[in-house]
Amino acid sequence: MDKPKSIEMPALSVSELSQKLKRTLEQQFDYVRVRGELSKVARPGSGHIYTDLKDENAVLKAVCWKNVVPSLAIQPVEGLEVICTGQITTYPMSSSYQLKIMQMELAGQGALLKMLEERKQRLLAEGLFAPERKKKLPFLPKTIGVITSPTGAVIRDILHRIADRFPTHVLVWPVLVQGETAAQSVIKAIEGFNAATAHRPDLLIVARGGGSVEDLMPFNDEALVRAVAASDIPVISAVGHETDTTLIDYAADVRAPTPTAAAEIAVPVRNDLYYTVQTHQQRIAQHIFALLRHRQSELKMLAARLGDPQRALESIQQRVDLAGSYLRQNMMRLLHVHQQRLQKINLQAHSPKNMLAQQSQNLAHQAQRLNRVIALTVQQQQQVLKHHTSLLESYSFRKTLERGFALVRNGDEQPVTRAEEAKKQAALHIQFADGVVKTVPQT
Repeated sequence: MDKPKSIEMPALSVSELSQKLKRTLEQQFDYVRVRGELSKVARPGSGHIYTDLKDENAVLKAVCWKNVVPSLAIQPVEGLEVICTGQITTYPMSSSYQLKIMQMELAGQGALLKMLEERKQRLLAEGLFAPERKKKLPFLPKTIGVITSPTGAVIRDILHRIADRFPTHVLVWPVLVQGETAAQSVIKAIEGFNAATAHRPDLLIVARGGGSVEDLMPFNDEALVRAVAASDIPVISAVGHETDTTLIDYAADVRAPTPTAAAEIAVPVRNDLYYTVQTHQQRIAQHIFALLRHRQSELKMLAARLGDPQRALESIQQRVDLAGSYLRQNMMRLLHVHQQRLQKINLQAHSPKNMLAQQSQNLAHQAQRLNRVIALTVQQQQQVLKHHTSLLESYSFRKTLERGFALVRNGDEQPVTRAEEAKKQAALHIQFADGVVKTVPQT
C-alpha cells in the first residue's frame, strides 16, 4: 500500500476528526432499535441515566437525558431485557460511541411479567399490600368519585348500575387509561379527589376495561400503586376483566373483578334495604303488640288481687282517724304528768337572787383567804430581807475598820494598797471607823 502524500491530505485536528466521525455515525444511524440486557445502570445527581446494553458478544454504552427519563414506558433496572429506540452518537472525550435513548420497552412478555413480579415482591416487602392498611368501605356513600375514561362502556356500566341499585351523587374524573401518560393522569385524579374540600367523595373507583398485559401496564406503575395505597379515601380497583390482575389491585382497599362489580360493591340495593327495613318494622310492631297484650293480662290479674281501691282507702282513713285520737289522749296525759313534776320543784331555791347572794358570800370568803395568804407571804419575805441585811453588814468594810484597820485612798478616792504607790501620791486620805484623816506622804 502506497503511503499518502502529505501535500494531498491536509492534517486534521483531533476535534475536527471527532466531529467528522460524529456526523457520519449520526447520519448513518439516525434512528435505530437495539435489543439487549441492561447492565451498570447509573443515576447521577444530574438526573441523566447511564447504562450499558449487552448481549453474549458485545456491549453498547447508552445514555438517556433527564428530559426524556419521565416519558419512558419502563424504568431501567439492571438485568432487564429491553428494546431501546434512539440515535447513535459519539462521545469525543473518550473516543467512544453510544446510543442516545429516546424510548424503552420490554423485549418480551416474559421479561415484562418478571419485572412486574419483582416490583410486586418489593412493594409487598414494604407493607403496601398489608391487610391492616386496608380501609373499610362506607356502607352508603353520599358521593362516589369514578376515575376512568369519559368515553366507552365502563363509565356507562358503572353509572347505570349505581342508578339501578341506589341512586347517589357520582363525580367522574376523566383520565387516560392507556399509554405512557396514563399512570400520571390517574395519580393526579386520586390526589385531586383527596385534596378536595367541597363535594369530597366518600369512595373512589378506579376502572377501565380489559386488555393485554401491555395495555394494563399503567396500572402497574409504582408511583400509581403508592398513590392508591396513600389515599385517605377508600379505593375500589376495577381494572380489566376478572382474570386480569394489576398491582393496584393489591394496594386498593377492595378489588372488584369488573367495573360493574365495583358499582355493586360501592352501594347496596335500595329495594333490598326497603324490604329489610319493612321486615324489621313489622317484627318490631308484632313484638310490641304481643308485649302490650301480655302486660294488659298481668294488669288485670293484679287488679283482681288488689280489690276495690275505694274500700281500701276508707279503711286507711279510719285507721288514721283512730291513730289521731290516741295521739291527742297521750299528749294530754303526758302534759299533765310534766305539770305535776314542775309544781314539786322548789323554784324559790333556784331563783337568781338567792344564787347571786350565795356567790357573793363565796367571793367574800375567798377574799379573806387571799388576804391572809398575802400577809403571811409579806411577813416571810421581810424576815428573809432582814437576814440578808444582817449578813451584808457583817461583810461590810466598816466592820473591818472597827476592828482596828484603816482604808487608804488617793486624791481621786481610789484605794491605795501598796507603800510604793502611797509614796507617789500628793495626798492620802486615811479612813478610820470614826472619821477620815488627810496626810501628805513622806519621801
